[in-house]
Amino acid sequence: MKIIKLNAIDSTNTFLKQLAADELVENFAIVVAESQTNGKGQRGSDWVVESGKNLTFSVLYRNNTNYLKSLFTLNCIVAISIVEALQSESKLIFQIKWPNDILAENKKIGGILIENSIKNQEEVQSIIGIGINVNQTQFEHLPQAASLALLENTIFDKMILLEKITNQLKFNLERLGRVGEDFYWNLYHQKLFKKDVVSTFENTMGNRFVGKIIRVSKEGKLEVLLDDDMQTSFDIKEIKMLY
Repeated sequence: MKIIKLNAIDSTNTFLKQLAADELVENFAIVVAESQTNGKGQRGSDWVVESGKNLTFSVLYRNNTNYLKSLFTLNCIVAISIVEALQSESKLIFQIKWPNDILAENKKIGGILIENSIKNQEEVQSIIGIGINVNQTQFEHLPQAASLALLENTIFDKMILLEKITNQLKFNLERLGRVGEDFYWNLYHQKLFKKDVVSTFENTMGNRFVGKIIRVSKEGKLEVLLDDDMQTSFDIKEIKMLY
């Protein structure tokens, strides 16, 4: 896999997307930056990291639509790959918080932002942005955030983690055609944070309610059993889960 290392960049996703538009970039090419000045998280939020302490990188993946019927399956595979890679280097308990946060010991240590563009009937180009809090120890005004170093009380080698994550991601994507999407959906639900647990949610109006997460649909919607026994699906922008 080709790795492009940068010191500082506005966004690795933006850089890789522009690079792929300007020239032919090999599949699984990686752009990693020591510092991101305009990194983005889900719902348009900023992803701010301390320079040199964390992993911020993007991976180019050209999807064969014969294998990948649901685009959210890619989110599942990316999240699972991160968790599997981190488990090989850490004893912490990792989970996936819908739609695409990575948790360790119930604290947010990472996130995923995937940008898809349709190239033709058989191919979708995806820019997979990944941020992992590795060695940062200060998270001002972010009570739910943490890092591997903070939780394990040890310093991690970022490049080893990068290699582990990208190799695991490549492995899982390459065997997708053999094992099928359902294989990864089952793994995803095994690691889904608060699955089958009564939790508190907040809608776009600021109203709070309780419900139990049943599953995530193939369209990426969260299916919740409400307290009146009615099952409802919510899109990413419709609700957020409160810790």
